Amino acid sequence: MADIITPGDDEDLQTQIEEVEALSSIYGDEWCVIDEASRIFCIKISADLEEPKLTACLQIILPPDYPSAAPPIYQINAVWLRGPERAKLANSLEDIYVEHAGESILYLWVEKVRDFLVEKSQNSETVEEPEKVNMTAEKDVDDDEDIPDLSSLRLNTENVHLFLEQANDEELPPIKHGNPITDRRSTFQPHLAPVVTPRQVKMVLEKLYENKKIASATHNIYAYRIYCEDKHSFLQDCEDDGETAAGGRLLHLLQILDVRNVMVVVSRWFGGILLGPDRFKHINNCARNILVEEGYTASTDEANKSGLKTKRPKGKKTK
Repeated sequence: MADIITPGDDEDLQTQIEEVEALSSIYGDEWCVIDEASRIFCIKISADLEEPKLTACLQIILPPDYPSAAPPIYQINAVWLRGPERAKLANSLEDIYVEHAGESILYLWVEKVRDFLVEKSQNSETVEEPEKVNMTAEKDVDDDEDIPDLSSLRLNTENVHLFLEQANDEELPPIKHGNPITDRRSTFQPHLAPVVTPRQVKMVLEKLYENKKIASATHNIYAYRIYCEDKHSFLQDCEDDGETAAGGRLLHLLQILDVRNVMVVVSRWFGGILLGPDRFKHINNCARNILVEEGYTASTDEANKSGLKTKRPKGKKTK
């Protein structure tokens, strides 16, 4: 049986054809048709056409109901783009779609990526000289493309010294990976590690970002709680990684469950469809599931039966 084509489908297809023709005219050889029948295209974008120090490849799939009812599905390929920078750019593209819903947006997306590259290039030139004068132990990390950008690791000023005082030979905690949740092409996957020092938090993040799939996630949201025996208080923090308010919600979950000495990271790969508040539900469900699996808290049914709020396995109870 032949597919039923609605008037909207015809209008979307015609709009796509006209948009692709315009982009091909504007960008020339930069614009590339991968598979016209499947509506797959790509464009190589650089900060400076004459001296392209920073480049990115934007791959695009146009769904049948774009632009009337769905955004383009995209992937940005750039070896230097990771972590917070990738999330920032993804959020900018998502904002453009929301602001121009129902309109052709590929030109706006391409120019937004180009603006991002220009800004990144200018910032790199600005900080180049101070880095040469002020040599620090972190200079090698900043220059190594294989090491993720950990600028998202926020600490209260009073706790910064804890990173510096830990021994360099501290062991990397074991990292567990939970089952993913997929909804409307967005995938969420939790990761968990026991942590007792802030340095271990950093080590876990570094190890996770060594995984190319995790490093390419649109967002890597995390939260941790460390119980300080000597002060009888908690050292805790969180990071949205571009998913506004998600880190705070994740930390709030850890507080409600009264778990300690643990770090939870939830990776989200955006699938092109906005999920609204459901994204927070999936983030917290992922986190709770892996906490239950690793014995940091009881499942809802177990807690209701026993009257216990949380459960900690041996070696994780600190009182």
